[in-house]
Amino acid sequence: MSSDAEMAIFGEAAPYLRKSEKERIEAQNKPFDAKTSVFVVHAKESFVKGTITSRESGKVTVKTEGGEIFSMNPPKYDKIEDMAMMTHLH
Repeated sequence: MSSDAEMAIFGEAAPYLRKSEKERIEAQNKPFDAKTSVFVVHAKESFVKGTITSRESGKVTVKTEGGEIFSMNPPKYDKIEDMAMMTHLH
């Protein structure tokens, strides 16, 4: 992984390529439940984050706008350099 100092060569683009060390630590410590965190297909935004609130009779209720549901990766994978490390690829 690149340190904050190594990312400085990318100038203004650096924050969009890699989270800062502080952001990475915050993401790793952020609560995450892989069983309830999902992405939902959205007409304007492509995908939006959602949280499953209930599952009954083959129906899933998600706290966000409706659509097809895909599993979500934990925040520690945001802007990860090697996508092969991710649990879910869509």
